[in-house]
Amino acid sequence: MNFSAGESNFTVVLMERDTFETALTKNIIVVALCLSINYINSTLVHTFTKHQVFNTNPRYILFIHLVVNDMLQLTLACLLHVLSYIVYTLNVSFCCLLLVFLIFTTFNTPVNLATMAIERYIAVCLPLRHAQICTVRRTYMVIGLMWAVSAIPILKEVFTLLATEPFSFFKTRIFCWRENVFKSTTTSVNQYIPHYIFLALVWLSLLYTYLSIMFAARAASGDARKARNTILLHGLQLLLCMISYVRSALEGGLLYLFPTKLLEIRFFSYVIVQIIPRFVSPIVYGLRDQTFRKHLKGYLLCRVNASTYTQNGTLCNISGKRTRLARRD
Repeated sequence: MNFSAGESNFTVVLMERDTFETALTKNIIVVALCLSINYINSTLVHTFTKHQVFNTNPRYILFIHLVVNDMLQLTLACLLHVLSYIVYTLNVSFCCLLLVFLIFTTFNTPVNLATMAIERYIAVCLPLRHAQICTVRRTYMVIGLMWAVSAIPILKEVFTLLATEPFSFFKTRIFCWRENVFKSTTTSVNQYIPHYIFLALVWLSLLYTYLSIMFAARAASGDARKARNTILLHGLQLLLCMISYVRSALEGGLLYLFPTKLLEIRFFSYVIVQIIPRFVSPIVYGLRDQTFRKHLKGYLLCRVNASTYTQNGTLCNISGKRTRLARRD
């Protein structure tokens, strides 16, 4: 995950600061977006836990894992953004901990997308074996494997940091920036090789599953066509995730066009890279799915009905169960 726009740009950022009004506006925007997206995601998680049709289906288990991962990543990114304005510098150990989990969850996203695409491929192209291959137990085992695989690149950087930096370094305070903490790895030309390998494998998985499902869709199967569209949306979200790897080039190009707008460019790229991709998951995979949308709509309508009442009370229907909400006197 790339957090910099180059060494020279970073030096300018240290010397240039936003005004209080600008800083306040930016933080309000970031916090509002973070809370809004996390509220939607938390509603999806609540709906998932309340209905057995979801928590016994590998497809929805993988989806909700992606949602939880996005919530963690967005919360950490928002926390780091706000802290950079409030306290400016952080203890190296605390900063390192935040960065590790942030990079960790960033790696998890493309791996989760590839796994979801493979599950759809099995459901469409191997329907008779889907129930046998994609069990709930195996799904949770795959999720554990995801975390193990995603931990490899960042743990390599952590061990390199522990081996190259003195113990006193971890007691100092710095501006919490990846390039400030993992100096020996971020200056290496091999820094992004694990990222590129991950993305190449994910793209190959998406391409293979999409082509296989596309050929299956010629049989005019509605499920196959829907799965094909889902794989395309996987690709769209992966493209958004890949923006983080070209963030330096993006910021450099914008800075060349607008040399006096460095702070605005950095805020724009932060929103595009860290926030917008997290907004895609609940829309693409939650609200687009008919089953999930039906239960989610019933839950939200019940919440609305619970906050209002009529003369004779209000009826709420979720999953076929009718509940009368008592009138408040």
